[in-house]
Amino acid sequence: MSVGRRSSATERLSVLVAVLSVPAFTGMWELVARSGIVNTVLFPPPSTVAVAVLEWIRSGQFFADLMASLARVAAGFALGAAGGIVLGILTGRFRLVSSLLSPLFHILRPIPPIAFVPIVILWFGLSETGKLFLVVWGVFFTVWLATHIGVQKVDHGLIRAAQMLGTPQPQMLWEIVLLGALPYITVGLRTAVSISFYTLVAAELAGAFAGIVYRIEIAQQNMQTGQVMGGLAALGLLSFVADRSFAILAERAVWWR
Repeated sequence: MSVGRRSSATERLSVLVAVLSVPAFTGMWELVARSGIVNTVLFPPPSTVAVAVLEWIRSGQFFADLMASLARVAAGFALGAAGGIVLGILTGRFRLVSSLLSPLFHILRPIPPIAFVPIVILWFGLSETGKLFLVVWGVFFTVWLATHIGVQKVDHGLIRAAQMLGTPQPQMLWEIVLLGALPYITVGLRTAVSISFYTLVAAELAGAFAGIVYRIEIAQQNMQTGQVMGGLAALGLLSFVADRSFAILAERAVWWR
C-alpha cells in the first residue's frame, strides 16, 4: 500500500513540475532580462515578446503567415511521406529494387535541406515549388528508412504462408507487409512531423513573401527581436501541437503496436 501511495505522490509531483516548468522558465527569463545583466534590445523579456506577438496578430499578418507555413508543411509532409512509404515498401520487399535505390538514398539522406537553398533558388526561383521540394526532401528519407526497416522486420512466416495460399502480390503487400510494418512507419512519420518544421526554416529562407520564418527574417533585419522570439515561440508551439496530435492519432490507429 505504501509503495502505491509513494508512486501516486511521485506521479502528482511530476505533473505539478511539468505544469510549473514553463511559468518558472518564463519568470526567470523576465527577471534576467529586467535585471540589467543583458541588453534588452537583443534579449527582450517575455512581456515585450508578448506585446510584439499581439501586435503581429492585430495586424492580420499572423494568420496569413500561419496559413502559408502550415500549407507548406502539410503539402511537403504528405508528398514526402507518400513517396517514402511506397519506395520503402519496394526496397524493403524486393532485393533488386533495394540494390538499385538504397545506395543512392543512403548517399543523399545525410545532405541537410538547407544545403540545397542556393541551388533551389537557381532551379525554381522564389516559387512555391522550391519550398515544397525542401520540405519533401526532409520528410522523404526519414519515412523511407523507417518503412524500409519495418518491411524487413515483418514476420517471414506470414509471408511464406500467404505465398503458399496463392495470395496475389498486391494483396500481400497491402494486408501483410504494410500492416506488419505500420508500427515502424508510424515512428518514422512522427519523426518526420518535427523534421517538416525544421525544413520549413530552409524553405522560407529560400525566398518567401509570407510565413512564420519569413516574418522572423524580416523582424531580424529591422532589429525587432521581440517579434523574432515571438516567431520562434510560435514555430516551436506549432511543432509541439503537431507532434502531440499525431502521437494521439497514431495510438488510436495503430492500437496493436
